[in-house]
Amino acid sequence: MVTVSSDLDHVKTESDAWLAAVAEHLSFEDRRDAYTALRAALHALRDRLSPEQAMHLSAQLPTAIRSVYFDGRHLSPPTRDDRCVQDFCGHIGEELPPNFPLDAKNIAKGVFDVLLEQLDRDEVANLLAALPAPLQALWASTAHRSAPVTSSVTHPHPDNALTVLGQP
Repeated sequence: MVTVSSDLDHVKTESDAWLAAVAEHLSFEDRRDAYTALRAALHALRDRLSPEQAMHLSAQLPTAIRSVYFDGRHLSPPTRDDRCVQDFCGHIGEELPPNFPLDAKNIAKGVFDVLLEQLDRDEVANLLAALPAPLQALWASTAHRSAPVTSSVTHPHPDNALTVLGQP
């Protein structure tokens, strides 16, 4: 029988691992900075997705991180239509405190590195397909570094062209 205590320990262990990964990728010594960066990037991504896409992504997240992801959002059509990196990073920047130790673009890349490491590759491919090409570029160096390209899928809208990530 699983106890509440062991369930809570598991939730804490998972979220600690994610925060440690973000801290490592972004070279943060303070885990509060890792939390702030993760939250800001996840909110920017979430607000760019449809409710269905947001739910698919949330199913891949650990319980505590999922709570952070949904904080402040009601399931409705995307609240943002950031089509360029500058606007997307501006959204991240809106959630960061003044004088935060890292810029929004590097936060996006670092958090996306962690998502790529932690999430199912098919989920990442579906997530990328939902983003316009300029935002896919934030993942590009990570995706090509972590997995071989095995095929290409072209979607009707040119902004949704996607190279599907290969299976490890």
